[in-house]
Amino acid sequence: MPARFSTPIAASAQAAYAELLEVTRHQELSRSVENLSGSFSRKTVKGATYWYYQFTEGAGGGTRQIFVGRDSEKLQELVARAKAKDTSQIGRLAKGAMALGCAATTAAHFRIVRRLNEIGFFHAGGVLVGTHAFLAYGNALGVSWGELARTQDLDFAHAGNRIELALPATLEIDTKDAIERLEAGFLPAPGFGTGDRTATFVSKVDKSLRVDFLTPMVGGREKVFGHDGLGVNLQPLRFLEFLLEDVDQVAIISAVGSVLATTPDPARYALHKVLVYAERRQSAPEKALKDLRQAAALIEVLSEFRADSLGHLWEDLVGRGAGWRKRARTGLVALEKLLPGAAILEGMRAALEAAPPS
Repeated sequence: MPARFSTPIAASAQAAYAELLEVTRHQELSRSVENLSGSFSRKTVKGATYWYYQFTEGAGGGTRQIFVGRDSEKLQELVARAKAKDTSQIGRLAKGAMALGCAATTAAHFRIVRRLNEIGFFHAGGVLVGTHAFLAYGNALGVSWGELARTQDLDFAHAGNRIELALPATLEIDTKDAIERLEAGFLPAPGFGTGDRTATFVSKVDKSLRVDFLTPMVGGREKVFGHDGLGVNLQPLRFLEFLLEDVDQVAIISAVGSVLATTPDPARYALHKVLVYAERRQSAPEKALKDLRQAAALIEVLSEFRADSLGHLWEDLVGRGAGWRKRARTGLVALEKLLPGAAILEGMRAALEAAPPS
């Protein structure tokens, strides 16, 4: 039976993505100032030369400058290295993968993901979630999602300091010594300010572009709180811990290039979307339906070679308490309408019925 929610991409596109991911991962492992997207500039004040590093803010923002220091031999070496950077290989591979059929994000969205990569957000335990993660799964799994992968929002998550997860959530990314940060391939600046209590940021240029920072809800705490190490506010969200317990790396592709990002395991993403659908089907029915369709699309593909893994994760999910089971039951009923007769759903139904009563 043909897939309902995805179409295969060419084998050549899958090979191109695999090569691009390998090269992007290698660049990440050997990152230095050559990998950053900005450039150095200098100013002379009263006969003394001072160096700055400048880069463009994401989503069409202006140019920002970071003071690096007074001219020195060490700084001149750093400037020379930055000028020697060559990103042409990744650029060619990214455009080639797109030409063969791999899905790409918009340049504006790509710059935001790249900016967070450059300040060390993913090294500090940050995770790209939401539709951009879903889009990347398609490239990795060899399928195209079509309209299901379209979005104007960017969603990022972090475990915070309140929960034990398999993430390196201890590294701080706030401003350190500028030269050391640049040498290590990181911008010496926080990603987003924490001046007000919001975890949602809207582009000044494109008001429809939103960036949200999320974290698992612990103890029913719903209020936004600031994470000092990340330099950003986080919005607690129910059930998010399930999504963050197993992560991997993907290449985010754009005509601008490619950047490495951390994303949740796709099976966890799919099952979490079942819960999210049940949670907001009344308050935001259109978004909830998209959540459900993304869950169905991933389950349909993953059931071909990861059925056992999906089953074990579902058993874990429904065993986490009455609230989890209630939403799982609601989501499963809706899934069964989208994927009628799917064997994987029959197993999920049996596991749910075998779980303790709500």
